[in-house]
Amino acid sequence: MGNFELDLGAVEREISDDEAASGEIVLGILDGETGAAEWQRLVRNGAVLVLSVDGELRELAAGFARDVRDMGGHLVHFRGFLIVSPPGVLIDTDRLD
Repeated sequence: MGNFELDLGAVEREISDDEAASGEIVLGILDGETGAAEWQRLVRNGAVLVLSVDGELRELAAGFARDVRDMGGHLVHFRGFLIVSPPGVLIDTDRLD
């Protein structure tokens, strides 16, 4: 029988990461009241954010947008809302053209 290596530590980390994912859709208002760390934590834990933008989008999202992109998440501004998804959850914008 052929030799193969199984990295049980890596498998355990993958299972733990999957179990930590919330799978929630969080509705909120992006107005500066909620800190960037909270939005990052929610996305890191698997939540999709649907945030009504109340103010200047670039300014309000500056504290977390780059970190979300760096972790593999996605951000889309659509009709006054910022939709933010965690890694592995694509936001399909094909029907908007």
